Amino acid sequence: MPQQLVVTAIGADRTGIVSKIARLVTDCQCNIIDSRMAIFGAEFTFILLISGETSGINRVEHLLPNLGLELELTTMTKRTSAHQNKAVAAYYILDYSGPNKVGTLGAITGFLASREVYIGSLQSSVRVDNDSATEKTHTIMTLELPTTEPAENIITDLIALLEQMSLIGTVQAQT
Repeated sequence: MPQQLVVTAIGADRTGIVSKIARLVTDCQCNIIDSRMAIFGAEFTFILLISGETSGINRVEHLLPNLGLELELTTMTKRTSAHQNKAVAAYYILDYSGPNKVGTLGAITGFLASREVYIGSLQSSVRVDNDSATEKTHTIMTLELPTTEPAENIITDLIALLEQMSLIGTVQAQT
């Protein structure tokens, strides 16, 4: 039965890191089934979910630390199991932007947690707006709304929260 392993790596950004990690996974007869890569400051970050037979997963766990040393990466692995879907009323994409203020993401994710909304993915960044020379935040989340409350109620309250925080946003059904 295939096993799953979460692999994370972080270190100085340079060409070829993804290729070498992917080669290690392939050489161990495992498959990358999900991955994300980003640059934070001068740091490269990579997280991936791999699947394979126990012997292959064992080999990745054994060989990755040496590859990490070679590439000057901090690496970590954690065994996991397949994601279990729950009862979901609807899937939505939340996309908002506006002035960058301390606590914005915390307030929005706190609201979502209080309404039992599951965040499937999140991407957030802060950039300087060229027109006003002020920092603007931009965030995109995929949301899974629960069956315990009408989706319209959650969306209405979420849009009101965005407006209170001087953010411009949309919540659109995902197909």
